Amino acid sequence: MFSGAHVLFFSRDAEADRAFLRESLGMPFVDAGHGWLIFQLPPAETAVHPADTTGTAPKNGSLLPAEVYLMCDDLEATMGELRARGVELAPVQEERWGRLTRLMLPSGGALGLYQPKHATAFDL
Repeated sequence: MFSGAHVLFFSRDAEADRAFLRESLGMPFVDAGHGWLIFQLPPAETAVHPADTTGTAPKNGSLLPAEVYLMCDDLEATMGELRARGVELAPVQEERWGRLTRLMLPSGGALGLYQPKHATAFDL
């Protein structure tokens, strides 16, 4: 039925964040034209969480608010690789569902990164 998923990041400095994904994270990409880069993501899964009434909805109001987390098998090793590339990382948080940090983007945003403690849906 579905051929894939396309995730959008809204950034206050799209050029800097694109350069970060391309250079600091080494994410493969295609140029869709005029420098509009589309990056390859690792295999993905999705979950639905209850909404927090204090959360904010997207401007158009018709799409679900969402967060994006990259996942890894060994958080410490991945953090070491990222730090060697100059990536700023938030302190690790131990959660019931995994070990979590955040990658700090040049625009001031953050991208979640965690080592899951839960079962994953990659190989279904």
